[in-house]
Amino acid sequence: MPTILNIFGLRFFFYADEHLPIHVHLENSDGLAKIGLEPEIILIENRGIKPKDIKRAMTIVEQYKEEFIEEWKKFHSE
Repeated sequence: MPTILNIFGLRFFFYADEHLPIHVHLENSDGLAKIGLEPEIILIENRGIKPKDIKRAMTIVEQYKEEFIEEWKKFHSE
């Protein structure tokens, strides 16, 4: 379960056996969420993360989208 980014108490990661479409998982002390990266950034699932933290996470994903996609492709092509 590689961690891509850990910032502001938010951990962005993906699982080793992921599937398309490309997405990232998010974890903090309150819960878990799943954010789709392609074809657009979209909140797929939220289990307990507060709205303010989801908003912050969505902003971070917008900033790091290309890096997240690159890491996802690199890891899953090996």
